[in-house]
Amino acid sequence: MATISTKALKSENGVRASAQDLETDIQQLKEDIAKLAKQLAATGEHSYGAARRAASGSADRLRVEGEAALEAIRANAKDIEQQIMTGVREKPITALAIAAGVGFLFALMARR
Repeated sequence: MATISTKALKSENGVRASAQDLETDIQQLKEDIAKLAKQLAATGEHSYGAARRAASGSADRLRVEGEAALEAIRANAKDIEQQIMTGVREKPITALAIAAGVGFLFALMARR
């Protein structure tokens, strides 16, 4: 980082630092600040890139998991449909009575 000239350090002993030494120290400080700003910018860009890659990977993973869950729901719906069809074929009168009861309940609820 910044270096302080030996003449500036000797000012405590009565030796005064010259304007040239002070200007050199200020220039060195400016250069150090510029280097630090560049390092911070590079670190920020690296962090942004890492966060972007992590978010992209998470989004892809969630999409795949969502598609798998949707397929599982579709398979369950087909199984339930098949069970209902089998039940109606085996006991058509019972199925008709259940349908009439459900319709009656919906009619009661709709009147309110």
